Amino acid sequence: MGTKPGVRRPRPRVRSPRVSKGSCCKRALPHGRASDTSRLLRVAAIALCLSLYLQTITALAQPRSTATITVDISHPTNRFSPSHALGAGIDGHEKGINNLQLKPDNIKVMMSAGLRPLTYRLRTELGIDVWHWNPKGSWSDAPRREGYWVSDDNPGAPISLSYGYSLPRRGNTIDQAANNGYSRIDDGDEQTFWKSNPYLDSHFTGEDTKLHPQWIVIEFPQTAPINAVRIVWGKPFARRFRIQYASFNDRSVIALSPPGTWHDFPKSEFTEPGEQPNDSRLLRLSQKPIQTGLLRILLTESATTSTAKDVRDHVGFSVRELYAGTIDQNGRFQDRIRHGLNQRQQTIVHVSSTDPWHRESDLDDEIEQVGLDRIYQTGLTNDLPMMIPTGLLYDTPENAANEIRYLRARGYKFNQVELGEEPDGQYVTPEDFAALYIQFADAIHQVDPKLQLGGPSFQEVLPSHGQPYPIDNATWIRRFLDYLRARNRLRDFNFFSFEWYPFDNVCASVAPQVARARRMLDEALRTLERRGTVPRDIPWIISEYGYSAFASRAELGIEGALIHADIVGAFLAFGGNQTYLYGYAPDVVLQERNCTAGNNMLFSMDDEGKIENRFATYFGARLMTQEWLKPGGELHEIYPATSDFKDENGNELVTAYAVRRPDGLWSLMLINKDAKRTLDVSILLRGGANGSGQKLKPPFEMVQYSAEQYQLGGPAKDPFPTRNHPPIHKTIGLATRAGRSIVLPPFSLTVIRAQSGSSND
Repeated sequence: MGTKPGVRRPRPRVRSPRVSKGSCCKRALPHGRASDTSRLLRVAAIALCLSLYLQTITALAQPRSTATITVDISHPTNRFSPSHALGAGIDGHEKGINNLQLKPDNIKVMMSAGLRPLTYRLRTELGIDVWHWNPKGSWSDAPRREGYWVSDDNPGAPISLSYGYSLPRRGNTIDQAANNGYSRIDDGDEQTFWKSNPYLDSHFTGEDTKLHPQWIVIEFPQTAPINAVRIVWGKPFARRFRIQYASFNDRSVIALSPPGTWHDFPKSEFTEPGEQPNDSRLLRLSQKPIQTGLLRILLTESATTSTAKDVRDHVGFSVRELYAGTIDQNGRFQDRIRHGLNQRQQTIVHVSSTDPWHRESDLDDEIEQVGLDRIYQTGLTNDLPMMIPTGLLYDTPENAANEIRYLRARGYKFNQVELGEEPDGQYVTPEDFAALYIQFADAIHQVDPKLQLGGPSFQEVLPSHGQPYPIDNATWIRRFLDYLRARNRLRDFNFFSFEWYPFDNVCASVAPQVARARRMLDEALRTLERRGTVPRDIPWIISEYGYSAFASRAELGIEGALIHADIVGAFLAFGGNQTYLYGYAPDVVLQERNCTAGNNMLFSMDDEGKIENRFATYFGARLMTQEWLKPGGELHEIYPATSDFKDENGNELVTAYAVRRPDGLWSLMLINKDAKRTLDVSILLRGGANGSGQKLKPPFEMVQYSAEQYQLGGPAKDPFPTRNHPPIHKTIGLATRAGRSIVLPPFSLTVIRAQSGSSND
């Protein structure tokens, strides 16, 4: 996916209702006298229908190719139960959206997709918010209704909705949710300030503070000349610090900072003597300005200057305002940092951490979470354990521990707790994340020692290429695990989770992306195993998956269904434990790029929250949960399968996922990724117990989904299905063409079920 410069998941926009019933040809024939406008619309709709008809005729006229699928049945690569492995996620939204999405009628339709386990996603963590998971709770400074919050662990009235609270000591300009905040380091107000997370101080980590230096990174829009800095300190200030510069394109380097990344100015190291810093002092870095795109203030030693009663208020580092630029020959200083009250007006700032201190007035209704009681009461958990989250980067261990107490007191089922979400997207240093992780693990395990803890729910895990140092998330997770290992705390890391949205460039051609999707995931998984040293004896979990983290038409087309099936099949074949689809609840079409519009979703909804359309991704999910796999909790075995039909880059254009079901049937999910060619396919089973091959015995049960069942049309900014039928079911007998009886249309998803026999049968 790559790191993202702005909003990761924009909030839905409510739009006007749209008529969506009937085929495109029926919609082209209005009753009564037509106006010029309606006649034009009718002509346009008929033209669309003719175009679709011609596309079908053209596809039938395409030359057919052949492909052979070979299944190695000598040993399965994984054993899993569908009721555990195939799940979905529920996320936070802006105020009011959850009530629209989670209407009882919608919940019934959602559950018909057959996705069983549920994960609860934490949007507050992406928005740099503290999560008040229970609206009732206590403040550390109760008279002022401010400070550090702990939600109440006593079950009372069921919690329907909960909210995030924004942080007035925020240092980051951008976030990964609503993106409506800004940094207090360059907001133009020297009375406001950023403060680092106190839980990274030696008082809480039990380690030398130098092991967790905090930092501020200024990202200039273009390279700027810099030779001087002025820092207006808050309390506590930095007694020792270093100022450095760099220019690189990959923002993930900010957190990982491999050797050689940052360069010292001729004068880089500074101290603040005395009990009070000199806020008017200009720090001269060099005689001549140095052109740079990035400036880092590395804070290594803190001065305790406050007498606050709460120790969290007087540990860490604090900065009120920062200025950086040039001193000319006449001694005049020209600031190159833009200061303002929103991200468009200020120069982008990134920080290592942020203090979770806040006030009652900081409620952020742009980030609304479904209440924990409500989500269990909907039935969406299917009476299975839900993977629940706690805050971490912007929260307190006590708040997380109380969440566990509350859920246990309610008797809700859960056994996995994901600590935080997407630290890589927020440029968090892995050692800092690990230090917080240990503190939260201690607090949670005091409540329930048997709970499985994990994460970090990476935003992306694509390997880096062409870099002088490996600086991808394989490096991040290795450093995180090294920190735990050095402190004998690997026992607290019980599962590894990450998100998978493979394509950032939603304006690129779709067919090549679909073709290389399997190889991308395989390479990422192998890299995490090899360079990230992630243990294979703990569960690996895809906590969210979809076509892209950005809105794309392909997400609503049949391409989205193909990608989803490819992700689930490839991950389970690798040995993955669970997959959670993102976009379970109905949503609306978004446009983030001029070239396309879409969303990761199974259904669209109108202004009242009523489901309008079921997209290809819905039917693709049902094909997996109801046809490829035998619904329920019985164990399935998945075996390696390869195809000889490839493109010029070596990507398999037919990917196959072969499962031995508990009912004795072989079930193969076949994905034809060729957008133009129809394929005649044969299936070979190799490597039996006696070394002989086997074959599937006709008749075969076939379930197939292609352009014959689904077509996406409508306006470019508001696409909807113009042909929308469920997959077809049929029984096919003996071979009818060149010894091959399985035909895969272009861009299609097919399940074949059959018994097997010896090659001599």
